[in-house]
Amino acid sequence: MPQTTQNRLLALMPPDERRYVLEQAVEVPFKYKMALYVAGRSIEHVYFPIEGVASLVNTMKDGSAAEVGTIGNEGLVGIPVILGDRSAPTDIYMQVEGKGLRLPAPVLTSLLDRSPNVRKLMLHYVHAVFNQVAQSAACLHFHHIDQRACRWILMTHDRVQTDSFSLTQDFLAMMLGVRRSSVTDAAQQLKKRGLINYSRGHVTILDRLGLERSACECYQVSKQEFDRLLCFPDAPRE
Repeated sequence: MPQTTQNRLLALMPPDERRYVLEQAVEVPFKYKMALYVAGRSIEHVYFPIEGVASLVNTMKDGSAAEVGTIGNEGLVGIPVILGDRSAPTDIYMQVEGKGLRLPAPVLTSLLDRSPNVRKLMLHYVHAVFNQVAQSAACLHFHHIDQRACRWILMTHDRVQTDSFSLTQDFLAMMLGVRRSSVTDAAQQLKKRGLINYSRGHVTILDRLGLERSACECYQVSKQEFDRLLCFPDAPRE
């Protein structure tokens, strides 16, 4: 049985329900580009990431793809199951490798049916993700690429638990909604300002506070909303 609860949703579950999940779950490595879901196929498992970043990707008929959301150790890969569905609406694959817990989808469905506390927790998570996607859509229209790059680097940093991690140009381009050449320019600007080191798809955080000051407001807005909806029982709610 996995012993870790380095996932926010698992940490917030009541002890009995968390123990039940851990008894049924299997820890798995998340390799780069590993597919967790394929659009249109049945969802057999849900995943609780511990490290790494999963990307929700919509692919057009011409093969072009756009990233529409990311999931890390704050949440769960398997929102359709929470909402009573078993079909994957988008491809989901790992953009930053790590590890997590794999749980059969029927186990989560059963837990949601018999535990009002877990159901409420999961619905709060869905709400937080919806708010984050909406914030990201607005961010794409109103904020400069350098600000958005800081935001996404911070979000990735929060999820990998290390100051140095892989972050490919393709992933950044999808997250930022720009061409790879624009990603290169933005990364070089952040590097010149001493905020990061970036080379061959590898990021090292040099100045976390500087990144936070340089990011657009969307980073803090999304973070505060997650903290509001997914706070620990003894944490204050604003």
